[in-house]
Amino acid sequence: MRSVLLDAPGAVGALTEDAAPTVALHYGEPIPEQRRLASGALVDRSDREIIAVTGDARLEWLHSLTSQHLLHLGTAGTETLLLSPHGHVERHVMVTDDGTTTWLDVAAGHGAPLAEFLLKMRFFTPVEIEDVTAEWALITTTGETALAAPDLLPVPGPKFASADLPVRPTVRYAVEAGPDGWSRRTDELGVPTVDRLVRRDTVRELADELGLPLAGTWAHDALRVAAGRPSSADFDHKTIPHEIPLLATAVHLDKGCYRGQETVARVHNLGRPPRTLVLLHLDGSEEHLPAAGTEIVSGGRTVGVLGTAVRHYELGPIALGLLRRNIAEKDDAEISVGGMNASVDR
Repeated sequence: MRSVLLDAPGAVGALTEDAAPTVALHYGEPIPEQRRLASGALVDRSDREIIAVTGDARLEWLHSLTSQHLLHLGTAGTETLLLSPHGHVERHVMVTDDGTTTWLDVAAGHGAPLAEFLLKMRFFTPVEIEDVTAEWALITTTGETALAAPDLLPVPGPKFASADLPVRPTVRYAVEAGPDGWSRRTDELGVPTVDRLVRRDTVRELADELGLPLAGTWAHDALRVAAGRPSSADFDHKTIPHEIPLLATAVHLDKGCYRGQETVARVHNLGRPPRTLVLLHLDGSEEHLPAAGTEIVSGGRTVGVLGTAVRHYELGPIALGLLRRNIAEKDDAEISVGGMNASVDR
């Protein structure tokens, strides 16, 4: 769905063979937009897809299906994962409850499969599931501190005592809710960061009212990568939660009876994940950065896969990558990706 902010001066959207652009990559100044976003700007993220779940049993039901502890969420936000039966990450879901509705927002292309899965799992549970992407949109702003900072629990060590992990979401995001949407502070860009759910037909009006400079999704990705925050482009169908930072924010390690839980418990208590998500510094020797999915190579062998690559306004060319753990932990490992030499951020 095309955003009205693509009509803003300088807006450049992504052109693909499959679809017209929906949001702006940048507004004519990719690098300055990163600087602005680091202090205070607005990013149009209305390409994210929104599922609304209503009914008194909504949190108990979602709690039974996903990796997060949702029973005592209250009016707040958190995040969760849908896992395969073998514990692989199928979907990363941001969760916000306003007291009457649980809002699930996911990356573009993930909304319809999520809604389909939830409908299949509803059975006789008294909940209603609706894809409301056509009516609601997400925008993200930085620089605001009115809402409390995220409340994140530490990840417990292996074979921890149950009493060591509180019965609550592992991360709680402060939320301010009203009839026309909500605000949720996540700080996922490494600076004060607030997501806002608004009625889609008010996006332009709200952007004008806030008066913040616009920054494109390239700027959002640059700050996100520097903060080590993965998106769906940064993990694959083989990824288990322990390989990515979402283990801390989206998985409660003392709850059971959800799909994939056995793998989560077994790896945490008895094993080590085969890969780990790392921040890579690229040498920038090629004009174009390698695409997500490019193989990471060391000693002539494939040792990982690249995620999001960006040109950061301070750090230069950087990327997230899933790397074999033994290579990531080796200080003198020589690695390359897409014809560029790379090094792991230490």
